[in-house]
Amino acid sequence: METNAIGDALTRFVTAPIRVQTYKRLAYLLLAFPLGMAYFVGFTAGASTGIGLLVTLLGVPILLVTLLAATAASGLEAYLARALLDRDVPNPAVLEQLDERSLTDPDGGYLAAVQRLLAEPTTWTSVAMVLLKFLYGIAAFVATVTAGSVVVALLSAPVAYDSPTTSYQVGRYGVDTLPEALVAFGAGVVGLVVALNLLNALAEVGGVVTERLLRTDWRRTDA
Repeated sequence: METNAIGDALTRFVTAPIRVQTYKRLAYLLLAFPLGMAYFVGFTAGASTGIGLLVTLLGVPILLVTLLAATAASGLEAYLARALLDRDVPNPAVLEQLDERSLTDPDGGYLAAVQRLLAEPTTWTSVAMVLLKFLYGIAAFVATVTAGSVVVALLSAPVAYDSPTTSYQVGRYGVDTLPEALVAFGAGVVGLVVALNLLNALAEVGGVVTERLLRTDWRRTDA
């Protein structure tokens, strides 16, 4: 059975470039930076404005709207994890409750909705998520762009090595002949497989963090 497991792992590693799941995960990584930036700017702007206006009547509702927006952002992250990473990530509990009871619930009204928002653990883990997503988005962007640039450069060596506008140089080694360019191309093929597997793993990290932060039973899971 261990031999089969090793064989399956090796097969998944080698076939990464031809699996649809790989490109879904790349889409997840490419979306991480713009979404992380939007979350961070929106949350910090809302939180700083709300805190600054706490001395007035406007500060509290702005902070509550900011918390609700962070929860909605986590709902989007849960959807992306389900759609692109095939992870069973639940929506934040507050969003599920809004599907069942409107904010104008006659049994509690806005006050009950606010109490639910503040009492749900996933409201606060959603705040952690939108802040972590900013850092994760930067890491995903740097990793994807760097890996993509190196791999594309190596793969294009056979058709670009003798171009007067292109120079292939790594330390003391340069690509000046067709045989050298073919070696670079081979390195690019290997680099493509390795890079896609590493990016797959990075996307999986994002899915795991999202699931951990949004599962309401995380305490019981750890027990």
